[in-house]
Amino acid sequence: MSRIDHIQAPVASEMKAFRAHFREAMRTDVTLLNTVTRYILKRNGKQMRPLFVFLTARMHAGAAPLGKRANVAASLIELLHTATLVHDDVVDESPMRRGFFSIQALWRKKVAVLVGDYLLSRGLLIAVDEDTWDLLKITSRAVREMSEGELLQIEKARRLDITEEVYFEIIRRKTASLIAACCACGAAAVGTDEEGVERMRRFGELVGLAFQIKDDLLDLGDGDRTGKPTGVDIKERKMTLPLIHTLRQVPAGERRRLIRLVKYRHNDPAAVETVMRAVLDGPGMGYAREKMKELRDEAIEMLDAFPESEARTALVDLVDFTMQRKR
Repeated sequence: MSRIDHIQAPVASEMKAFRAHFREAMRTDVTLLNTVTRYILKRNGKQMRPLFVFLTARMHAGAAPLGKRANVAASLIELLHTATLVHDDVVDESPMRRGFFSIQALWRKKVAVLVGDYLLSRGLLIAVDEDTWDLLKITSRAVREMSEGELLQIEKARRLDITEEVYFEIIRRKTASLIAACCACGAAAVGTDEEGVERMRRFGELVGLAFQIKDDLLDLGDGDRTGKPTGVDIKERKMTLPLIHTLRQVPAGERRRLIRLVKYRHNDPAAVETVMRAVLDGPGMGYAREKMKELRDEAIEMLDAFPESEARTALVDLVDFTMQRKR
């Protein structure tokens, strides 16, 4: 049994039912759309976000059946997540996704944008059809924050004036808001009160912040090499936490030189390598790892308020899995 299968064990039957429900939600009578959605389904990732939904729901519900609302929440979240990935590849002009050609690379940008819109609308309609307005409110707020985060990042990338405070605001909206929505929806789906839903939203937000810092580290080649391209964030002029801290620590002249390389020579492999080497050899990597650990520890500490259970243990393991991943 793989580690992710072991983590899924407390909600294995729910995850199996979810996958069937998700496939059905993607089905349409438009041939081109069906072709694209089948391609997406064949290359789906580990589906960690639905797992966050179900484990959170199970931790709150105990042995009671989770019911249809949890399935709706997981499908809504995964459709939203898939839509954002399709749109992200258009925004970033990325030809690859999870080691395969992206939708926009195979079917061009127009189709990719429309497919992303379709997936988003399907998720919203599932919530409307099932009258799960509380779940719709949580996820709609996440959509708004993700869009604001992307636009804030684009705005700041033009001037490269991102401080650590601004960085955390960007990733809170852009990345952490969706994982926060997963955990909030999982709690809300089984009738948890508002205070409990907010507690799990904050838990998910902390996990999401740590998750993004891990992505920053992986982009610089942290950990085992997996063949995944590195330096992509620098090429896209994204200010990550290791780079921000490195720039804060180096002498003023070196700081100006590195900023010029990112700003004007981000498409030059030699310049990208120079910036990466400065970050890897400087204090930025260690600082980012420590911040990630602090966020992880704060999130795990929040779970201490819950009685011991298989679901709580699995949720802790899932958090650690996201922090220890190699890609």
